[in-house]
Amino acid sequence: MRVGVLALQGDFAAHAVAFREFGVQVVEVRRTRELDGLDALVIPGGESTTLLNLMADEPWFERLREFHRCGGSLLGTCAGAILLAREVTGPAQAGLGLIDVTVERNAFGRQIDSFETDLDWDGDDEPLPAVFIRAPRFRRTGPGVEVLAKLEDEPVLVRQGRVTAGTFHPELTADRRLQRRFLESIAGRTTPEGVQTPRLEAAADPGGAQRRVTC
Repeated sequence: MRVGVLALQGDFAAHAVAFREFGVQVVEVRRTRELDGLDALVIPGGESTTLLNLMADEPWFERLREFHRCGGSLLGTCAGAILLAREVTGPAQAGLGLIDVTVERNAFGRQIDSFETDLDWDGDDEPLPAVFIRAPRFRRTGPGVEVLAKLEDEPVLVRQGRVTAGTFHPELTADRRLQRRFLESIAGRTTPEGVQTPRLEAAADPGGAQRRVTC
């Protein structure tokens, strides 16, 4: 299994360490071409506006949507959850629209308001430790979105299909159950070569070479 960690900024190194503990191949992804052959991609926390600026030099949104369409799984934490969302507020900014949620940026407060707590999460009697740093909030979840963990009555970890999003930093604790569940969710559909990710092929037309995406 090959798991990518988007390594443009943010806490990507801690995510890579966490997933390597399971013996999977971890790839630090800095270019869109490095999505090829991955089974999953982790989008770490950081600063979402900075992340968007760093993505401006390549067609990241197009390639990430293609990666998902062609079978790739995604896990976004904190700023990564913002990037995956259908709608972003506080203020508004672009999102990939891969999970039907509305996210408000920095809604838990500033850096000084960061905190650690235990979460109630689905299917496990033992609470999940979580670190919240300038964390966003899910203000709306769509009808197809499953709530996996809550802080009191508020959703903080959600999933829709192959996309999982959390408003906290699971990589900053020693508990690896979230990473294990994410890997287990994709283990049954991987091949030795990984997910067949999009590739560009040239197809001739009267106007010259035209590039098209296939899976």
